[in-house]
Amino acid sequence: MLWDESFLWGIMSFKALKTSGLQFDFVRAEDIRNGILNNYKMLFVPGGWASNKIKSLGEKGVEEIRRFVQSGGNYLGFCGGAGLATLDGIGLLNIKRVPTKDRVPSFSGQASFDLAKHPIWGDNTGLVGPIFHVWWPSQFSIADTSINILSKYDRALPDSFSSDLNVGDIMKSHGNWESLEQAYGINLDPFRLSGQPAVVEGNFGNGKVILSLIHFDTPEDKNGAVVLKNLWKYLAGVVTISCDKIKMPDQENTAHFDFGVSELLTAVDELIACGERNFLWFWRNPVLLQWRRGIRGLEYCTLYGMIKTVAEYSHIMIDDIVLFRRQVNSVIELLLPFKEKAERLLLLEKKALHDGHRITYEKSDDSEIMQLRQELFANSKSYGGMFKKLLDRIDSVLFGLLRTA
Repeated sequence: MLWDESFLWGIMSFKALKTSGLQFDFVRAEDIRNGILNNYKMLFVPGGWASNKIKSLGEKGVEEIRRFVQSGGNYLGFCGGAGLATLDGIGLLNIKRVPTKDRVPSFSGQASFDLAKHPIWGDNTGLVGPIFHVWWPSQFSIADTSINILSKYDRALPDSFSSDLNVGDIMKSHGNWESLEQAYGINLDPFRLSGQPAVVEGNFGNGKVILSLIHFDTPEDKNGAVVLKNLWKYLAGVVTISCDKIKMPDQENTAHFDFGVSELLTAVDELIACGERNFLWFWRNPVLLQWRRGIRGLEYCTLYGMIKTVAEYSHIMIDDIVLFRRQVNSVIELLLPFKEKAERLLLLEKKALHDGHRITYEKSDDSEIMQLRQELFANSKSYGGMFKKLLDRIDSVLFGLLRTA
């Protein structure tokens, strides 16, 4: 499992695979550049920005993945990991991604799917209907008839969202998607997705490649867990259940150490609470927020999820406690000023929305909002500014803990 530039999506995959008892090893881009894929039969790439994954891999890492699959290794990618393998990425399959202006860019939640006969679905006895989750997916543009479409979108379920609009509520009120699209300036109607490919399979040389816009690693998704096991059997040839136990700390030696993690938790809890009490977001599931249009909700729940996971696994015996404490303190040094500026930004965005100003992910008429956004996130959707520096620092702590687990 490629860890680099996965962040919250990497945590989702990690927990889903552990819960399903599926064995895996973490690899980093540096490991791939050094030829580690020679030891494996399958590379799994979770979600995350494909462009950032390419930068992390570098030219040599990209060529190592292509060589691995060409020579018979298999590739599995979810969402951003799927995008990485398209022609817009490293080109394992002759597939492009639909331009943002032409797709439904903000759809999320449950949908039903049409499933082709294939081993990853099993005999359907383990599935409770062909229902799965997607989280703000890209869309595939496929002209190559050799690509096998394993699943297509059928319809959105009522509890799904398009941007910050609940699909069920719009349907009940006979809402006009066309007028909403004009107001929002983007495609919103989830029925535009009907019949579009969601899971595809093809070959690159001697290797199989499966790309999925469905997140089979969604928390508490029983259908997803069934398919994960089938994917491991189909692509890796194993369904071995892992019985490895997490190494527990010596309570006598660590009981008096907090490592500074409680300060991290307090700060991120307060930041999330600020958005909740100002009605800017709410929780969709244990790891993902639903936020109002114009707010950078994914960044905040990514930060929250990563710090929560550091706290969850910080009981693991750390080989160098002094180093771990130093790493946590370095995160605190970045987190506290980020939190202060982020809370100011959220309150300004709340006021702008209250006053009827139209703000989007990228634009606002308020100069202070734009200045804070630039400082906190930079101009890139694929993370930048103080936020990216903070993520990378947390990531280095988190990776060590999860690899031990």
